[in-house]
Amino acid sequence: MSTVDSDDLRQRAREFLREHDHTTVERLEFLRARFDAGLAWVHFPSGLGGLDAPRAAQAVVDAEFEAVGAPDNDPRRIGIGLGMAAPTILQFGTEEQQQRFLRPLWTGEEVWCQLFSEPGAGSDLAALGTRAEWDGAGWVVEGQKVWTSSAHVARWAILVTRTDPDVPKHQGMTYFVADMTAPGVEVRPLRQLTGEAEFNEVFLNDVRIPDTQRLGEVGEGWRVAQSTLMNERVAIGGRPMPREGGMVGVVARTWRERPELRTPELHDRLLTLWVQAEAARLAGDRLRQQLAVGRPGPEGSAMKLAFARLSQELSALEVELLGEEGLRYDDWTLRRPDIVDFTGREAGYRYLRAKGNSIEGGTSEVLRNIIAERVLGLPAEPRADKDVAWKDLPR
Repeated sequence: MSTVDSDDLRQRAREFLREHDHTTVERLEFLRARFDAGLAWVHFPSGLGGLDAPRAAQAVVDAEFEAVGAPDNDPRRIGIGLGMAAPTILQFGTEEQQQRFLRPLWTGEEVWCQLFSEPGAGSDLAALGTRAEWDGAGWVVEGQKVWTSSAHVARWAILVTRTDPDVPKHQGMTYFVADMTAPGVEVRPLRQLTGEAEFNEVFLNDVRIPDTQRLGEVGEGWRVAQSTLMNERVAIGGRPMPREGGMVGVVARTWRERPELRTPELHDRLLTLWVQAEAARLAGDRLRQQLAVGRPGPEGSAMKLAFARLSQELSALEVELLGEEGLRYDDWTLRRPDIVDFTGREAGYRYLRAKGNSIEGGTSEVLRNIIAERVLGLPAEPRADKDVAWKDLPR
């Protein structure tokens, strides 16, 4: 860890802004220069967008850029890259991989997606069957992935495959970076309850991947994937949030602006959820403090679990508060959004879309198991297939 402190970072940010006028410099050029100056994610190593500074100091830098209206990297559009791919590449990637992928990932030049879940391997990710076979010159991948956000706009994907079917399921997996423009990659939209298709199914038909795009050792894909998943749950449930940020702010604003909708029963429910949302927000602040001195652990699963429950209960309360008006949902056309916009849409949309929060990023049922076993230390669930070769598992 470097000796760079908050005052030094603040000064560096101000000097950078004096030297790079965001009103005259082209946006992408500005973002590239910010990355090269180490002011992208300050806790990353020097040369990779950071300054080896404490993670908590990022807020100091971001505040300086926001104060002058400087362009950001549109983090909602590239959230999978920022929250999942980047920390995995930093932890397991080679120097060449880090130099190749991290800069265009952070600037948003290259969008990423996540090829993990399969039709027969969702909650039990280790049951996946997408095969990667070595043919002497590279890896040849065959299989299907599903529930893939942003696959229709992604340039790269983080991909987990089965490379050894003769060992137990957790041992025979290998992790890759996959080119979404490679021959044999087919992306098909999955229409959701909202009418949108932000998700996709992805077919991999004899897709070739060079060994230089492998992350971690052959057979260690489960360990690499666990790092990705822990970071994903923090990214979904542990984002920095102001008081009354997110769904609770939307519902509270409706409550204040529409007094004719209020009832004592709805008031009690809103107050209870407001307190729970504030407790979750403060717990998220504490989790980010823990992250400042280490890597994400199972605590991120608790944050993601709380986020899903609160989103669903608050969106349901909003619909009930609005009555018939809350049932309106005007746009059922098939759209292919780059980002999910909760706060800029109707209450009916929020209610429907929130149903997915307890599935994406790990189902709430799986997260409860993780919390029980790895946080509370309760006995593990019996797993009869733990020592059975993947090829012998029933399908």
